Amino acid sequence: MAHEEIDKVTGVATTGHEWDGIKELNNPLPRWWLWVFYATIVFAVGYVFVYPAVPLVSGYTTGLLGHSQRASALADAEAGKAARAEIGQGLAEASLDQIKADPKMLEFAMAQGKAAFGDNCAPCHGSGATGSRGYPNLQDDDWLWGGTLDDIHTTITVGIRSTSEDTRVNDMPRFGDDGLLDAKQIRDVAGFVLSLSGGSVQGADVAAGKEIFAENCTSCHGDDAKGSHELGAPNLTDHIWLYGGDEASVINTITHAHRGVMPTWGGKLDPVTIKSLAVYVHDLGGGT
Repeated sequence: MAHEEIDKVTGVATTGHEWDGIKELNNPLPRWWLWVFYATIVFAVGYVFVYPAVPLVSGYTTGLLGHSQRASALADAEAGKAARAEIGQGLAEASLDQIKADPKMLEFAMAQGKAAFGDNCAPCHGSGATGSRGYPNLQDDDWLWGGTLDDIHTTITVGIRSTSEDTRVNDMPRFGDDGLLDAKQIRDVAGFVLSLSGGSVQGADVAAGKEIFAENCTSCHGDDAKGSHELGAPNLTDHIWLYGGDEASVINTITHAHRGVMPTWGGKLDPVTIKSLAVYVHDLGGGT
């Protein structure tokens, strides 16, 4: 019989294993730990019989309870679809004002509109809808085609310079490219336009620019230069610029014009989604 060695420091017997002078103590596992371990074995055996567990050649054992997480997930998904369909039907039949007035429909529309915005609109307008150069900020109160619920709904539906027969269109003349104004006249009118919001253009004759503006620009922007929602003409008296409000940017815009395109979402998105988008955009803070 082998001699049992007792560790002098701990008083515990060793297992006889030694590595580089380090000896292994023969400390048994705590009894409570062993009982927990045995209980897990019993539980696992019971689980195999009660729930789906063992893979077979063409399937798996379904267990005594016949439970299926997939079936439960599908049932939950169908219940969610049914609930959304019920509310969605209400949105389809309700007017935009009725949606805004009904807390339940409004909550649904805002959630769906936010998701649709992230999927379809954020690439241009940004995830926060603050826009960028050439793409309008939807958080402010400056709207080219109007900021009412109906205006926003129409713009989303037909787009701007897009494929719909009813798309919104108002093309600013390319005053430089088409030879309508020479370089000096363009500089003068740019100086006048910037003067309306406290800016200036070096070497511009503002008085001459005012006359040029009256002859060429007021039909869209108005005598007061505050623009027109009906024509999609921007307000030139504020500090909000779609393509930049510095001297070079304004001269560039007058010379070449910018004819940005917004997609026609009607036909690409269902009517309920478009309504939800309109409500969401209107609620961002800039709706009127």
